[in-house]
Formats: sequence, structure tokens, C-alpha cells
Amino acid sequence: MAELASPELTLRPQTARDALQLALWLTDPAAEWRQWDAPYLHGEQLSEGDLDAEEVEEAEESPHERLICLGGAPIGLVTRHPEPPRSGGWWELGILIYDPHYWSGGLGTRALRQWTTLTFEETGAHVLTLTTWSGNARMLRAGARAGYRECARVRQARLWRGERYDSVRLDLLRSEWAQAPSEPKNE
Repeated sequence: MAELASPELTLRPQTARDALQLALWLTDPAAEWRQWDAPYLHGEQLSEGDLDAEEVEEAEESPHERLICLGGAPIGLVTRHPEPPRSGGWWELGILIYDPHYWSGGLGTRALRQWTTLTFEETGAHVLTLTTWSGNARMLRAGARAGYRECARVRQARLWRGERYDSVRLDLLRSEWAQAPSEPKNE
């Protein structure tokens, strides 16, 4: 029996055509991803009414974020920013897959591996970090599978729904990534 090929996972820059979909993902107050992406930070959330259609369409492409696409269709976003001081070579990465139907199937790990490679290729990064919380087991697994390891834990630093969770940071050095075996095409 022939094996079915899984759709290709790619990272690509956001286009004006994608901007509205991305804005809708980010402004949906009932989106399940909000329960996992630092839900204990009750910062101001955008709503659809806060969006100006012209501003959304004119949003500049950032070299520090890409859409995660499966078979060409956007399913999430990866981001990065340098930690101060910029000359230190420390970059913090983020990854978010919006639709729960795409969770727990290895897509986050694949996207994180691609984003790690691109970040080392496109920046002077010496070390990359991911910061999450102990309640987000999927993020911790994806980071570990991509070669990151825990470098810091602040115990019981996060309060969510009456329970205490640890703040967890994972890291990866450029020299470790250079020695890592290459990723299979479609794992």
C-alpha cells in the first residue's frame, strides 16, 4: 500500500492578503490558543473592532516573523526578537499554531526546527531561547524535540485559574545546532 504524503510545512513572509486572516486569529477572544499562550498575562487584547482595514493591508513585512503554512495554507506564526543588548547575540523565539486541529501532530516541532535554522542563517544569533510555562506541555515537548533544553525555571511564578505554574525557559546554542543531525523532510 502506498504511503500518503503529508502536506509540506513551510514558513513564509506574510502578505497583504494574509494580514486580515492573521488579525482575525489574533483578535478572537474565544480562541483556544489563548489558553496556552501565557494566559496568566492579562494584557490588553485586540478586538476585531480595533482593526483598521487599511492599516492591516498596509502592514509592513517583518523579517522577524513568518507564517507557518501547511500545504500553502496559513495555520500559525513564528516570531523572534533580539534580547537586549542587541549586540549580545541572544534571540527569543515564539511559535503559535492557531487551530487546535493542527496541535499534537509534530507540526510545531517541524516549524520550530525550520525557524531555528532560519534564525541562525539570518541573524548573528549565538543563543536562542523559548519562554513558556509548565502548564504548556506541548510547547515544552516541541522545544525538547527540536533540540532545546531547559536552562531556567522560576518555580510557581505564574498563577492561572487558581493554580501555580513554573515559568520555564529553554535554550539552544548555535554550536549545538551546527552539530545536530538534519531534520527529515516531512517527519
